[in-house]
Amino acid sequence: MVLNYIWISFFLIAFGVAVIQSVFFGNLTIWNDIMNSSFTSAKTAFEISLGLTGVLSLWLGLMKIGERGGIIALFSRLISPLFCRLFPDLPKNHPAFGSIFMNVSANMLGLDNAATPLGLKAMKEMQEINPDKETASNPMIMFLVLNTTGLTLVPLGVMVYRAQMGAANPSDIFLPILIATYCSTLAGLIAVCLKQKINLFDRVIMGSILGLTAIIGSILYFFAGLPQEKVSLYSQFGANCLLFCIIISFIIAGIRKKINIYDAFIEGAKDGFKVAVSIIPYLVAIIVAVSMFKASGILDFAKNFAGSLIPADIIPIIATRSLSGSATLGLFSDIVKDFGPDSYIAKLAAIMVGSSETTFYVLAVYFGSVGIKKYRYAVMTGIIADITGIVLAILAARVFFLASSGL
Repeated sequence: MVLNYIWISFFLIAFGVAVIQSVFFGNLTIWNDIMNSSFTSAKTAFEISLGLTGVLSLWLGLMKIGERGGIIALFSRLISPLFCRLFPDLPKNHPAFGSIFMNVSANMLGLDNAATPLGLKAMKEMQEINPDKETASNPMIMFLVLNTTGLTLVPLGVMVYRAQMGAANPSDIFLPILIATYCSTLAGLIAVCLKQKINLFDRVIMGSILGLTAIIGSILYFFAGLPQEKVSLYSQFGANCLLFCIIISFIIAGIRKKINIYDAFIEGAKDGFKVAVSIIPYLVAIIVAVSMFKASGILDFAKNFAGSLIPADIIPIIATRSLSGSATLGLFSDIVKDFGPDSYIAKLAAIMVGSSETTFYVLAVYFGSVGIKKYRYAVMTGIIADITGIVLAILAARVFFLASSGL
């Protein structure tokens, strides 16, 4: 219901801003810009779905091998003590635990293309035991908030973008992103646990949080002592090597179980194609609404309300980060072109891009893939985590880069 109101508000606000631009500023071309954006973004949404088809088919095919080889069941048992407490409504050793674990792991490694199909598979498995097929269950909400908070140990995507844009040290935003995403994930976890009355002081949950904190601290300590060029090299090596090792483990497990690995892959890949087709309407809905909202010029007005804490040009990124990944990357590219890849504002923008997720896009696609219409409190808890990520991104940028920028 909340997303319904937000979606409607995109159109109403875009219309209102267009009226103001026409009446008070004489900008009559704004109507053409808005309508052109609707057609262009609808095409973009379909192209995104086509792009997802191959990735979904690949990873759902591999997951089918891992499932039949027993690896997914093994993952479920390993994380069962923690996940049984965070997802108390899921039966012990449920297959969804393995998919959730794989999705969270892929997100932590910055491998977004691998995370999406794994997450959609987890949603499908949770929907099978959901008593109300149109209403988000507690496990679904917990999973999606953890997903959208996007704890990232290895922000590969942002480092690659910065390298392509000519940054002197593309990986210098590694540590700020790690700090911001960790705090964002912790905020989302606490918000959902309080809402679902999950005991945060349970020995296993608290032990896991402290253990993760120790791991994050160790990573910070290790990478803080490395030259910048080594940070990028080691992080990319670690993430991709680990992912390939998981794929090989699936295949080896399938060989040991004497299953037909190729047939298992094809069976899973067919499911990937079906999922890609099913999410097209939801992609079109959210991407078109956000595009028309942006084309109205509302983000230019938002710049005027920027405070002294952050540069005015960052406001549009804050406004769009939870809505559209492509729009955010476009704004990020504009900032880099205007101020340079190594400017303070470009580094702040990079941290924001890497430390939060497109919450509304994820909710629309993931819930839409299984026919969920009532999101309950998923949007609100996701927004809490997003705000935490934005605030920590600003603070981290000030600590790491503001003094050296001369501002």
